[in-house]
Amino acid sequence: MTSSSPASPAPSIAERVAAVRARIGAACHAAGRDPATVTLTAVSKTQPDEAIDAILATGQRVFGENRVQEAQARWTERLSGLDGLELRLIGPLQTNKAEDAVVLFDVIETLDREKLARALAEAAQKRGRSPRFLVQVNTGAEPQKAGVPPEAADALIETARRIYGLTVEGLMCIPPADQAAESHFVLLRDMAERNGLSVLSMGMSGDYEAAIRYGATHVRVGTALFGERNRP
Repeated sequence: MTSSSPASPAPSIAERVAAVRARIGAACHAAGRDPATVTLTAVSKTQPDEAIDAILATGQRVFGENRVQEAQARWTERLSGLDGLELRLIGPLQTNKAEDAVVLFDVIETLDREKLARALAEAAQKRGRSPRFLVQVNTGAEPQKAGVPPEAADALIETARRIYGLTVEGLMCIPPADQAAESHFVLLRDMAERNGLSVLSMGMSGDYEAAIRYGATHVRVGTALFGERNRP
């Protein structure tokens, strides 16, 4: 009778962060890129306070949140005590939350319609604070997913910039789960180049190395940093 080996302990958040950063570095070197050109956005949605404190202890300062109210509860008090913290909204935004989003977030990645551009411009003027913006593109034309259709993205970028005066610096996408992501990354990269945009938020836990190969400047990683999350 053989005895089974004890299970290895789950890696700590610090170990996960180190592993992800190492893989980002390796992917950059393979693509002939400087690792400093890729920012790790830690997707902190639904994570408990102890997990947030653990990842902050590693020096991580860029975080992505899906919901305005959840982010307010998590970050409002922390903002006053942390230097260099950058909050990025990566979930869909309703127009009635535009003012709250403008106040809290440094970057809103999910601009996807003119009505929202108008609401954000009005909120920015009212509050005297304007974050930076990415246009979210629904590269897979998935009806259940947010994002402007690819064929309408150029017009929205122009409208957001020229009509509403928003600082649009890049694009974001979430490729379909059942398709290879590479073609979607190429589509987004080409669209960014066409519109003179320098920021590409693309790539998540399962495909961020491929995204780096195709020009991602920001990768949004949750599970690979925190482990499987508890869904609300």
